[in-house]
Amino acid sequence: MSDDLLATQAATTGETAAEAPTEAPAPELTLSDEELRALCAARVCPACPEKAEFDDARLRQLAELDNTRKRLQREMDEFRKYAAEGVLADLLPILDNLDLAIEHGGGDPACKNLLMGVEMTRKLFLDALAAHGLVAVGCEGEEFTPELHEAVGQESHPDHAPGKVCKLLKKGYKLRERLLRPAMVMVSAGE
Repeated sequence: MSDDLLATQAATTGETAAEAPTEAPAPELTLSDEELRALCAARVCPACPEKAEFDDARLRQLAELDNTRKRLQREMDEFRKYAAEGVLADLLPILDNLDLAIEHGGGDPACKNLLMGVEMTRKLFLDALAAHGLVAVGCEGEEFTPELHEAVGQESHPDHAPGKVCKLLKKGYKLRERLLRPAMVMVSAGE
């Protein structure tokens, strides 16, 4: 207010200029984060294009974060599921050697007890591997499929139709749904 106005006002009220009221500074306003957010939300127009744009960007980022989280969880589950793949693949030659020992030791009666021990060891070994998801694939007489079999050759075989496995040379193995080693087979060419 100007000095003349204050003097006029003081004269009408009977106060001197020194006694005239002065304007007090406005008190500081302190808001909590929640109050500030509520105030901003009330003041922002819900139909503003900027708000819609930022809401859309925020939702897209949240969706991307959720998709990344799900992808990482799938990858972790897959890693856990097939973590033993390398170890099991390294154990397959041992299983092959046990099979060869049983196959070649069957004709000798002096090896009967030893052969029984090898068969029991092989069974325990197979049970332990099966508990971890190992499954044998490939057998004689089944249809040849390149996803499960590796054809070593073809031979005429009167007992098997063309395209069938006529001889199993080495068993194949799968770890759950993943092929560790294809079965090595001879395929029938017909008669």
